[in-house]
Amino acid sequence: MIVGGEAELALLLHIFPEGVEELDGAFAVYADEPPLGFDVIEATDVAEGWEDRWREFHHGTKVGRFWVGPPWEVRDSEAIVIDPGRAFGTGSHPTTRLTLELLQTLDPGSLLDVGCGSGVLSIAAAKLGFAPVVGVDLDDAAVEATTANARANGVTIEARLADALTDELPRVDVALANVALDVVERLLTRLPAERAVTSGYMDRDRPDVTGWTHLDRAAADGWAADVFARELS
Repeated sequence: MIVGGEAELALLLHIFPEGVEELDGAFAVYADEPPLGFDVIEATDVAEGWEDRWREFHHGTKVGRFWVGPPWEVRDSEAIVIDPGRAFGTGSHPTTRLTLELLQTLDPGSLLDVGCGSGVLSIAAAKLGFAPVVGVDLDDAAVEATTANARANGVTIEARLADALTDELPRVDVALANVALDVVERLLTRLPAERAVTSGYMDRDRPDVTGWTHLDRAAADGWAADVFARELS
């Protein structure tokens, strides 16, 4: 079935782990039942082998010193190899790239990755010398994917199941939050970090928070990421 509108691919991958692909300006999602809350333009049966067609739509990308992509593609620079399964991306979304770009401008220290997903940002942080690196996510599958991908990339990451808006979080030098704008704004009010790199929202938006100073911004393809420093009390 084809879902119209500007639904964000990473969100669709979470909602429809059976598979998502972009077709003619819309997204086709694989599901047994019509997706509630979406405008269904067309519904069709799919041919055999659809379970693995998603691989055709995951490609590697270069971000600063890193190449980030799936294991079935050839890479030519320092690699972060991510096997996303069917539920998570390989790091090609603009918000992931922008967060990784800004992360490379910060001095290494302890790090928390909120909404770690497939572990792209956690793995990059570990390769950049951040330690310890902790990734948290609401999804068991994300914790499993981050753990597996960290092992495959030869880095050490502690991935755990947690709700960053309610659970206790570790005090760190840097926190990453590539999540929705409203979640970023709520998170920054309780985040025990000295620096924060946030993304997951459009270039026209900017987190509205107190207690933090805005330091830097990167934007691409209509999306944005920001660096904040905690204000001294």
